[in-house]
Amino acid sequence: MELKIIDKTDDEMHLEIIGENHTLLNMLKSALLDDKRVQIATYDMKHVSISDPILFVKTDGTDPIDVVKDAAGSMISQCDEFMSVFRTAIDI
Repeated sequence: MELKIIDKTDDEMHLEIIGENHTLLNMLKSALLDDKRVQIATYDMKHVSISDPILFVKTDGTDPIDVVKDAAGSMISQCDEFMSVFRTAIDI
């Protein structure tokens, strides 16, 4: 995975996420939309097999880099929680 900031202002950012697909972007978009500081979170992928997704984030004035970092942290926590519950379930 490679990240490329295409455009950034104080409250908006376009971020190209090279080598990823809908799986990661849907989860990231969801985590961003759960954040009250985020006004818009969406992404565009022209063609799934030949283009990389571009994430767009608009905030209430908070640095969009900070909200993306927080969303990634939230995703990690969700995955850790799932692994814990899953381990418990398979130990039965």
